[in-house]
Amino acid sequence: MLINIPLPIDSDRLNKSDQTLSLAGMTWSDFEQFITKEYLGYKVDFFEGVITLVSPSKNHERIAEVIGDLVKAYCRRHNLLYFPMGSTTLKNPPLVGKEPDISFAFNTDKDIPDLAIEVIFSSGGIEDLDKYKMLEVKEVWFWKNNKITFYQLQGDCYQEITNSNCLSNLDSLNLASFVNRGFTESPITIEADFIKQF
Repeated sequence: MLINIPLPIDSDRLNKSDQTLSLAGMTWSDFEQFITKEYLGYKVDFFEGVITLVSPSKNHERIAEVIGDLVKAYCRRHNLLYFPMGSTTLKNPPLVGKEPDISFAFNTDKDIPDLAIEVIFSSGGIEDLDKYKMLEVKEVWFWKNNKITFYQLQGDCYQEITNSNCLSNLDSLNLASFVNRGFTESPITIEADFIKQF
């Protein structure tokens, strides 16, 4: 039986930090109940019997949008076909369910994205790579503390890389310098400066 609790828990802090709730001892069936219309707006993950619900903060959403905009700008500049998948629920039942902040398939549309992107303020992190490995996502980016880290799936584990394989010639340090401007600037000016370098 699911716990009926109003979310977000503390809406006063919503603009500054994510609100997170983890429920242990859950089943795949429980997870599927959480990915219904009733919980739209919450990111929901399932792994090893734990369901995690996240209500993203304003800053979380802003950074995610800027990253997504820059990926699209890169693709348009290089005429790379892209298929945005947003926070589509990725599933490998009954083992793992994951909703990335942003995701994309490139060249052709796919059920599993080539790239998943996570913005980390209060939950998640490198441990999410275990989830993405079970979903066979080729590349995962994490934004945390004003830094972006790229990981590529090589065999049965992820390796940190400096340059993206999905978006060749794009390096994490350079991308972060544009993304972090999203706290104070409009995506229009950020994108305009970003595409000048290509």
